[in-house]
Amino acid sequence: MNFLFIIHDSPYGNERPYNGLRLAMSHLKENTGVKPLVFLTGDAVICASKNQQTPNGFYNIERMIRFIVKKGGQVKTCGSCTEARGLSQETLIEGVEKSNLQQLTQWTLDADKIITF
Repeated sequence: MNFLFIIHDSPYGNERPYNGLRLAMSHLKENTGVKPLVFLTGDAVICASKNQQTPNGFYNIERMIRFIVKKGGQVKTCGSCTEARGLSQETLIEGVEKSNLQQLTQWTLDADKIITF
């Protein structure tokens, strides 16, 4: 089953990205057979930035994305949103790909469930 998570908000402005990634991670941890697809758009592309520093005891979006990629999920960013925020493929977490609207369109067509945060 394909689950597509579309995340729109910056990583630490509110908890929507955190909760979306938690749900994606939960599917991987519970071995549900779901390999989540995560598409970051708008300010959410900042979630895919390398070298995030957070206080001890505070969640870290970078670690969450690394877990999803390591366990077989896919994470992509909107290319134009990424560029508009001064990010490049080199500034993204390893395994995260800069993508485009065509990829998001295809993922929406292929998804069994679409969840937005």
